Amino acid sequence: MFGGVTDPLAPLLDLPGVPEAADAAREAVFQVHRHRVNLRGWATTAAEASVRAARASAAIDGGATAIPSDGAVTDPVLAGSLRVAEALGAVFPTWRRAPLQALARLHVLAAADLDADPGRPRPVPGVTERLDLLAHLVTGGTSVPGALLVAVVHGELMTLSPFATANGVVARAASRLTSMATGLDPKSLGVPEVMCLRRGNDYTAALHAFSTGDPDGVRQWLLFYCEALESGAREARSIADAATP
Repeated sequence: MFGGVTDPLAPLLDLPGVPEAADAAREAVFQVHRHRVNLRGWATTAAEASVRAARASAAIDGGATAIPSDGAVTDPVLAGSLRVAEALGAVFPTWRRAPLQALARLHVLAAADLDADPGRPRPVPGVTERLDLLAHLVTGGTSVPGALLVAVVHGELMTLSPFATANGVVARAASRLTSMATGLDPKSLGVPEVMCLRRGNDYTAALHAFSTGDPDGVRQWLLFYCEALESGAREARSIADAATP
């Protein structure tokens, strides 16, 4: 799907409606950061957003959503998703300088109860090359708006399925890291995963469209995910509103 020479993602800006959707997503997330609760108490709202995102991400992959009162999570998908969510802050510096190492770490956390050899990509032709290109994009290889890079990271990892298990949890976590790294959502307040769960059929269809590499299919995914970012900002606002004294 990648084209161009100096910026492989530049052609995305020529897709009808995509620049406008990216701008709308950016503005929605920005406004959440300006919520008066998030100006000072963002650590509390970000923690709640992280848990909601982890539960939704696990549910998308067929995992449980309920966290027992004693905190003893036995569902392996949910347990992995929660481990990943808890570790994002620690993984973030690695994501910015060595994304492939960060992906391996995310997979170790997500698939600890699912995979006998977590952290190792599948030996499938083309996977390594496309992961290398993705890493190049994440570390400064594109100047497209953050919302578009976030969507591409998410969509490409879902398309590649580089690991034997837990690719969904890893892809959605990587998109959160990209939101932070691009400055789109530096405090990780948004919860786009909730819309992806609620509109699961649309999410699956948009991902499939992206995987074709056809410009119309790529556009379908980008528009869907920008909408998810806007929806995630509304979820974040509800969290902040609930925390308002």
